[in-house]
Amino acid sequence: MQEEQDVELEARLEDRERFEPPESFVEQANVSDESIYEAFDEEWPECWEQAADLLDWDEEYETVLDDSNPPFYEWFTGGELNASANCLDRHLEDRGDEAAIEWVGEPTDEENRTYTYEQLHREVNEFAAALRDMGVGEDDVVTMYMPMVPELPIAMLACARIGAPHSVVFAGFSADALATRMNAADSEYLVTCDGYYRRGDPLEHKAKADEGLEGVEHEVSDVVVVDRLGDTYDHPMAETHHDYGDLVADHEGAEVEPVARDAEDMLFLMYTSGTTGQPKGVKHTTGGYLAWTAWTSQAVLDIKPEDTYFCSADIGWITGHSYIVYGPLALGTTTMMYEGTPDHPERDRLWEIIEEYEATQLYTAPTAIRAFMKWGTEFPDKHDLSSLRLLGTVGEPINPRAWKWYYKHIGDESCPIIDTWWQTETGGMMVTTLPGVKDMKPGSAGPPLPGLDVQVINPSGEEVEAGQAGHLTVQKPWPGMLRTLYNNDERYIEEYWAEYSDTDSDDPEDWVYFPEDGAKIDEDGYITVLGRVDDVLNVSGHRLGTMEIESAIVGVEGVAEAAVVGGNHEVKGEAVYTYVITEDGYEGDDEMRDRIVEGVEDAIGPIARPEAVVFTPELPKTRSGKIMRRLLEDIANGDELGNTSTLRNPDIVSEIEAKVSDD
Repeated sequence: MQEEQDVELEARLEDRERFEPPESFVEQANVSDESIYEAFDEEWPECWEQAADLLDWDEEYETVLDDSNPPFYEWFTGGELNASANCLDRHLEDRGDEAAIEWVGEPTDEENRTYTYEQLHREVNEFAAALRDMGVGEDDVVTMYMPMVPELPIAMLACARIGAPHSVVFAGFSADALATRMNAADSEYLVTCDGYYRRGDPLEHKAKADEGLEGVEHEVSDVVVVDRLGDTYDHPMAETHHDYGDLVADHEGAEVEPVARDAEDMLFLMYTSGTTGQPKGVKHTTGGYLAWTAWTSQAVLDIKPEDTYFCSADIGWITGHSYIVYGPLALGTTTMMYEGTPDHPERDRLWEIIEEYEATQLYTAPTAIRAFMKWGTEFPDKHDLSSLRLLGTVGEPINPRAWKWYYKHIGDESCPIIDTWWQTETGGMMVTTLPGVKDMKPGSAGPPLPGLDVQVINPSGEEVEAGQAGHLTVQKPWPGMLRTLYNNDERYIEEYWAEYSDTDSDDPEDWVYFPEDGAKIDEDGYITVLGRVDDVLNVSGHRLGTMEIESAIVGVEGVAEAAVVGGNHEVKGEAVYTYVITEDGYEGDDEMRDRIVEGVEDAIGPIARPEAVVFTPELPKTRSGKIMRRLLEDIANGDELGNTSTLRNPDIVSEIEAKVSDD
């Protein structure tokens, strides 16, 4: 760990408003009794039988938790089940004719697709049979390099059916990223597609997949290609390449008996960025992960079978795995998939979809909410959003101003908001309010979920007092946790456990999970996540979280989005540099700059005063929407710019650089 991470984060708590969950929501909530927190603490770890009871087991588990070999914990040991059967087969009798997936393609003139549970079950079986005939067997890792098309969850569930772990690679990643992940997983099978639509234009995808395959260091046995674009692009098909439609047709009516998997057998791999530059293969298992996503979907998202639930994430990320595919389908609800973007063909596209399908929940990212704010209320105001019962945010902390906008203009002040903190590694939600139980505090994720021991500690490992900040830690294991990093137990310990654990101990109480996030806690035990501990500035010896400064800036009227980085300073060591996008109708002038500086000083103090405020129409973002702060740091310091090839808007970097030079 860097030396800076051993210094306690400074934070200044401000008074936060509270919002009670609407009484109408509480009356129908899946969880509405606050005693669940005390009960789970008293009954831990047996409390997690409630999660396991949401699933059908082929063989009942013998032990809820085996913690004899920390940090390699095992959950529901001795139990056997199949994830595909839990998401499909068991719903056929009661839900067979009901929609399992509502898929909305991007071109608005294209017919959308509805898969009932019966239809989804049939196609999953047909593709599972095809995979099996190709030679895919238990524990063979199948890579999927696909956009938001229904064939992606079909392929995931087909793999789960035959006991083959899947590894989904986000379609926006490069060919090199695909090759790196296939090499790391030693994956011999790929499912991809010819292309997809983005903002009305067809994008070729198979050529990128073919380029990636050239970088795979071992023999790839078979490649399956989904035809999404018809005759738009001609793409070569090698002898080992198969058309998805032909495979399904060739196996029409096939039935594949779901393979009983041990609870600790791998369900999927998901590669996530690491500090070393090499992606980390996060391993999630069948029993614990599926129980965790089902339980959090029921308790936090309040999902019921009769709902039409809408998560706007991409299945290429963990949010899509947990809360588009596995959690919702395990509960037998209708889950939605949208291929396109929120602003195409118009900026009301998301609200149009919610109105048309009468969606009951919306789970989206603060980045999207800030964009909605910038575009204005006239777009949601054009549509009837009264079907919504619950709103959620995921991916990053949401500042209080954006929270309140979401609450008022999308939820009509009648939908509770769940602000959820979790990671790829945790498998599902960890810190958030239970919407039928706890008050909401804008800007604060909330308390840990029942049964979780999440603490904010100082560098000495002691809990901080209310009003203080420190490092977010998880003190006890939980069912949805990653089991290790694929083929790298040593890195698993080093990355997640070594900082605050006695790594020589066999006592689970000596092991502490550290996700490398800073946080602060209030007198009610509500946790506000401040961002990664390495996203921290050292200004005149004071530790300032970039997320806290960004929240203060976005709290200024007329600011739509902001990014804060550290720039070298001769006196302070590091100074605050801010890059700001204004809302429509507001100018990035001296008056706005003064108001931003005043807003930061009022919220945090003069120590956080920005050295520079740069107004820009966009921020440099990756295709997944992540701000590339490294490039903004290069600009602030006048350094040579790093690689911009992964950006979805590379031209904006030179525009920002020119603005800074002119100033």
